[in-house]
Amino acid sequence: MLSEPSPGERLAAALRRSPIYVDPSIASALPGAERRRLAARFAKAPAPVYVVLVPLVTGGTWADADQLASVVHDRLGRDGIFITLREGGEDLTAREWGGDHQARDAAWAVSLDRAMDDTPLAARLSRVADLIISGTGKQEYDRISAEIDRRHKARQGAASRTGEPRSGRADDDDGGLALPLGAGAAGLAVVGVGGFLLWRRRRMASVRREGGGLLMPRTVFATALRANEDQLREQASREVIAFGELLDETTVPTTGERARALMTGALDAYQAAGKTLDAARGVPDLAGVLVLLDQGRDAFASAQAVANGDPEIPPVPLCFFNPLHGDAATRIAWRPVGSRKSLRVRACRPCARAVRGKEAPDVLMDRRDGRDVPYYEADPAESVWAETGYGQLRDDLVHRVLRGDATPR
Repeated sequence: MLSEPSPGERLAAALRRSPIYVDPSIASALPGAERRRLAARFAKAPAPVYVVLVPLVTGGTWADADQLASVVHDRLGRDGIFITLREGGEDLTAREWGGDHQARDAAWAVSLDRAMDDTPLAARLSRVADLIISGTGKQEYDRISAEIDRRHKARQGAASRTGEPRSGRADDDDGGLALPLGAGAAGLAVVGVGGFLLWRRRRMASVRREGGGLLMPRTVFATALRANEDQLREQASREVIAFGELLDETTVPTTGERARALMTGALDAYQAAGKTLDAARGVPDLAGVLVLLDQGRDAFASAQAVANGDPEIPPVPLCFFNPLHGDAATRIAWRPVGSRKSLRVRACRPCARAVRGKEAPDVLMDRRDGRDVPYYEADPAESVWAETGYGQLRDDLVHRVLRGDATPR
């Protein structure tokens, strides 16, 4: 009996018939006439272009856009440019095999371009085609990035001249900016513009963090949060092995001082993650494995970027209250129970909203003396996670793990 074709094989078969595949669930977003017009437009590109429009959802068939593109490329057996949707949204991204025609830069540029906001999918794909055909993808990406930076600096300068509180970091916001007391309609307008610019910067930072597939996929944390301890241990083990294989296969040159330092940091984090996994006795330790791997992959991706002459990729820590929540997109002031001192920590947006609403965030618990307590309430002498806030309260987490600051139980 013949086996059923895999999802990747089905997509590859569809692309052999037409270079544009649209999942039936979003077929109305790109009608047949638009597909034919785009196919003719992409035919003028300097390399074959394949468009695979499949929604990427948590728990779905595909972990992320890079995995989708990689599998389809492998099953199709043809090099070229593969354009897909980004995880959890309608933004476009691209990967290329067999050349460098700035396809990824072209897709990033369109995703960041304010002029393309709220435009139909066909218009965004057509713009990507224009940039690939003209070979100006990187030029346009650099232009738009610089424009966003200029707007943000102008907004900050205006705030300093008017006395408005400045929000100097893109991660100081959780989707809406807090208004100063007494702000009226004018204040609302200014904050609205500022919030929009900060959102654009967060969006740009998210795009930049793709890191050529070197960074830990954010879907890892969505899976980890739902896992029991045994499942989490298996997942942590797989991630350690995957990072080790990535390091073994690397060809990152380390002749430059900064690239060498970043690679050393990546290797140290990998060693610390393996050491933690071997001794892990509970969920807090297994969460620590993922934190260490995330730090290591950040350093590795930056080493690759620096070696290529590009800027370092900004590291994004994981949620202070529970690293399994994923990215800590928001910086907040938080005061532990029983303490008069506030700490500046970074948290996921749901936890940040809870703290600002004077509600309890969803905290990772640790078992101590027969009872469950928030991990950060454990004795710092007995928990490197409590002592460092999983690396947010101190920047020497990897060093402490390597020197043996394990958690005695």
